[in-house]
Amino acid sequence: MARQLDEQIAGRFPVGQRLRVLDVGMGQGTQALRLARAGHQVTGVEQDARMVAAARQALAAEPEGVRARVRLIEGDGRDTGVHFLPGSFDVVLCHGVLMYVEDPDALLAGLARMLAPGGLLSLLVRNADGLAMRPGLAGDWVGALGAFDSTQYTNRLGLDVRADRLGTLTATLAGIGAPLHAWYGVRVFTDQAADAAAVPERGELQTLLAAEERAGRTEPYRRVAALLHLCGVRG
Repeated sequence: MARQLDEQIAGRFPVGQRLRVLDVGMGQGTQALRLARAGHQVTGVEQDARMVAAARQALAAEPEGVRARVRLIEGDGRDTGVHFLPGSFDVVLCHGVLMYVEDPDALLAGLARMLAPGGLLSLLVRNADGLAMRPGLAGDWVGALGAFDSTQYTNRLGLDVRADRLGTLTATLAGIGAPLHAWYGVRVFTDQAADAAAVPERGELQTLLAAEERAGRTEPYRRVAALLHLCGVRG
């Protein structure tokens, strides 16, 4: 998914431009630090104090130049209007967050307001149109049947959360002034891999990633991916 994000950034902004990035729900800061290493000014927002502590620890190990480009805030992504002025960012990330938000429209509208004209909104969500794939491929026929008409599921942490449909988010993005520009499938083939599975050798890993990348861009495979990566652009 990092490659997809980089592709969208490269296609929207001049080469070498130092972007103002807001990462809402940054977790341990993996994406934030990656973008800061690339020279961008990154603000990470996370409401889980343990995740913020982990991000601070990871940041402390970075060179001074990277540390100077990162600001970490412990807070709720729905309160961006409290911390920032509208139009303050060129790129806003919201990855792996919407599944925990019962009604995401207000959150998304707030994030869109943070974007400068031409800014990029990057979302990573659970794909409601592919919810039957995981139980179906695991032989859980009851679970598969129940997933076809639902947007609710239990994640691998045992939490009851919510998935989003591509059509619904497309309409939402249009309504908040950041219409869908591109979308990809994520974890088309690898969603069944166990969390503790060993990482393949380098050659095999590169082939696996190439297959996932191709599937994530190709119909009909991308429509049944476990996750969707959507990129909206502020008008």
